[in-house]
Amino acid sequence: MSHQDLEALDVGAIREEFPILQREFDGEQLVYLDNAATTQTPDPVIDAMSDYYRESNANVHRGIHHLSQEASIAYEDAHDRVAEFIGASGGREEVIFTKNTTEAENLVAYSWGLNELGPGDEVVLTEMEHHASLVTWQQIGKRTGADVKYIRVDEDGRLDMDHARELITDDTAMLSAVHVSNTLGTVNPVSELVDIAHDCDALAFIDGAQAVPNRPVDVEAIDADFYAFSGHKMAGPTGIGALYGKKALLEEMQPYLYGGGMIRKVTFEDSTWDDLPWKFEPGTPQIAEAVGLVAAIDWLEEIGMDRVQAHEEEIARYAYERLTAEPDVEVYGPEPGPERGGLVGFNLESVHAHDLASIMNDHAVAIRAGDHCTQPLHDKLGVAASARASFYVYNTKEEVDKLVDAIDDARQLFS
Repeated sequence: MSHQDLEALDVGAIREEFPILQREFDGEQLVYLDNAATTQTPDPVIDAMSDYYRESNANVHRGIHHLSQEASIAYEDAHDRVAEFIGASGGREEVIFTKNTTEAENLVAYSWGLNELGPGDEVVLTEMEHHASLVTWQQIGKRTGADVKYIRVDEDGRLDMDHARELITDDTAMLSAVHVSNTLGTVNPVSELVDIAHDCDALAFIDGAQAVPNRPVDVEAIDADFYAFSGHKMAGPTGIGALYGKKALLEEMQPYLYGGGMIRKVTFEDSTWDDLPWKFEPGTPQIAEAVGLVAAIDWLEEIGMDRVQAHEEEIARYAYERLTAEPDVEVYGPEPGPERGGLVGFNLESVHAHDLASIMNDHAVAIRAGDHCTQPLHDKLGVAASARASFYVYNTKEEVDKLVDAIDDARQLFS
């Protein structure tokens, strides 16, 4: 089904589920355009977490009493629900809960990378990687002696796939690539990248932090060995993310965090680990957050991920068109279409992005300004920082108009 065939969202009804969007600052109603950093949380998610704390709050696993059993079932079932959402047929054994995408990347880097990489091995990233990927693999490379290489980004903000085929070789042990760039909005051809990696017997990690929240994702169709995302970018709570990993790989990997909840047997001399996924989840886990993440998934699926994607891309297209019509605004990344997601990075000539964001704030328009945890990419773009407007299911074209009006005010102030 094409986006044109999808029934339009009732954005007004959706917005009513987000009381925070009704907030005003100095008489101006909030325009929240910082969704690539964190989305807002709807009432059903807040209610689900509140109900958990009111009715079932207890620690999970091995508790005999009713509350612990209820909490354990909810927490364990949450893994299955996440697996279903992202197309992981292995269920809970292939889903590990983490704090966020960053921790998921570190889990693989430390549990797999430190043990498997060495001099002569290569890790291939892209020039548009978030620091969660770039810094992590950079540091693992320093520890193991593995080389880290980067697939070029072309002038249009797309990956140079010819360079990818050149760079990924039989020496490559791991490819780590972002699914959707949080700075350029580029939607990368991750299935093709994974195929190239697998043809060279390399593993593939896909950072889905900007993809799972706003488009259908099937990790098995992509054939990623690892795939990660965060709850707080998909109408869910902070403090929880998920790592998908193929079961055979996760079974071979050793945990890098230790403690209670992840062990099978402990003696004074040694320890053995619990089954998947628990061996990677030590200590008291994010129980309420898992409940909230499931509620967010249910809420999104009730809308329909195809419709979420279509709406977000429609708003982003409108923003792209309005911003590129401004002669002194530079917009980064591909033109609207299948290769661009729901955000727009830009700069206003002669106005630093931080100053622009401050003026936006005076108009109650919330955007992000800075390097967006992609400093090397900004160096390549030749700018110290950029402004970023990012959209979600509750944003409207009228809010984009307010963004552009605020840019006009900034232009006049600095003229």
